[in-house]
Amino acid sequence: MKKVEAIIKPFKLDEVKDALVEIGIGGMTVTEVRGFGQQKGHTEIYRGTEYVIDFLPKVKIEVIVKDEDVEKVVQAIIKTAQTGRVGDGKIFIIPIEDVIRIRTGERGEQAI
Repeated sequence: MKKVEAIIKPFKLDEVKDALVEIGIGGMTVTEVRGFGQQKGHTEIYRGTEYVIDFLPKVKIEVIVKDEDVEKVVQAIIKTAQTGRVGDGKIFIIPIEDVIRIRTGERGEQAI
């Protein structure tokens, strides 16, 4: 099993969610996050004072999938989250040792 974490632009969330549901992903965790990478933030002027906005709003999607589903999840995220501009985000793939459903005690792939 793998955990696929994607950091994307917030306005792409609904498209990515729909694409993942369409390929059979039954659950995900979404967190509003802030960060920066190559985009480096920007400056804004508010009431005549300039402010540097270092941390930009992003959304982190976390999905636990079977090993054989990783590539189709990654491709669905890339296809729907990509704008071609700096700041589109990143995808991280992390090995998962075990998953346990608290309600039933099921373990492994049955608990996804």
